[in-house]
Amino acid sequence: MNFNLTSKLPHVGTTIFTKMTMLANEQQALNLSQGFPDFETDPKLVQLVSKAMEQGHNQYAPMIGAQALRDTIAKKYREVYDVAVDATAELTVTSGGTQAIFTAIATVVRPQDEVIIFEPAYDCYAPTIELFGGKVVPVRLLAPDFQIDWDYVATLINSKTRLIIINNPNNPTGKVLGREELIKLGDLLASTTALLLSDEVYEHIVFDGVSPQSVLEIPTLRERSFVIASFGKLLHTTGWKIGYCIAPPQLTQEFRKVHQFNVFSVNTPMQFAIAAYLEDISYVKGLSDFFERKRNLLKDGLRGSRFKILPCEGTYFLNIDYSAISQEKEFEFACSLTRQHKIATIPLSAFYKEATNQQVLRVCFAKKDETLLKAVEILNKV
Repeated sequence: MNFNLTSKLPHVGTTIFTKMTMLANEQQALNLSQGFPDFETDPKLVQLVSKAMEQGHNQYAPMIGAQALRDTIAKKYREVYDVAVDATAELTVTSGGTQAIFTAIATVVRPQDEVIIFEPAYDCYAPTIELFGGKVVPVRLLAPDFQIDWDYVATLINSKTRLIIINNPNNPTGKVLGREELIKLGDLLASTTALLLSDEVYEHIVFDGVSPQSVLEIPTLRERSFVIASFGKLLHTTGWKIGYCIAPPQLTQEFRKVHQFNVFSVNTPMQFAIAAYLEDISYVKGLSDFFERKRNLLKDGLRGSRFKILPCEGTYFLNIDYSAISQEKEFEFACSLTRQHKIATIPLSAFYKEATNQQVLRVCFAKKDETLLKAVEILNKV
């Protein structure tokens, strides 16, 4: 039957993550493509969820989030960043980071607005912008260092620029924007009406002595920013889909107008469990060491391979260059690797709007040590 339906996202198909996971399952391959751990979260956290249910926290939470969790988040920002966040006027609990990103874009982007994104970019940014009639203005960054030319970015900002989106630390590049670069961005935006969306879901997974950075620490950015974060990456609970958005009161008020008709409230017992679990904030401070050891296990294991290891300053993804092995395009090589060597990765080209082949694959190292050792064994034979 013809419903005369015109797609709002005509160029969007099945995501690369679904494709590679399906291929991995079909080939019974080691799956290092999607960004989720193959180890369990702390049993204590699971017990706290059960306790919250037993205590009767089973009905709707407040639309803006359970007070206990919002207070815990505000405490974290005081202790980690020395930043005061108003848990009532500035903070909204969301159904994961992606929902918060979607809601923030829906809140401010109107038809013909321009939104600057930095590629390679997380795959939800561009489709969401287009869904609300915005125009994606990509800044293409290239391996191996993915450096941003801020003078070039300045030429893109105009009266139509509604929003700039950054992801820090960045998935998929592993690059971390330091304080100096954030200040530079703040200076660029100071005389404009452009807003900023800062995706900080990997904020506590940074390596080699680097400190976490948040745009909330930069006054010229804080006054115009939606800061998005998530507990999925921090607590090894990607399936729980609980995140939050911090923004100035005026932006938060508008954000909640969309949020209340999109999700309204988020899983109640898990909010209380996370609040109780993070009473001791030292947990998040230990995440860098935990994942740095896993990064090094994979990186050191591949030193003798034919892959070239790209820098990884944060997140739990490592990029590997296969140009010494094959001249195949990234998607084809990733598929060949899965079929012939039984290991699944993600082609970096999937994170660009236009075809960009750099012969680089993204590998997730949020895995058990035995999984990473098996990956090393396989990749060293390629």
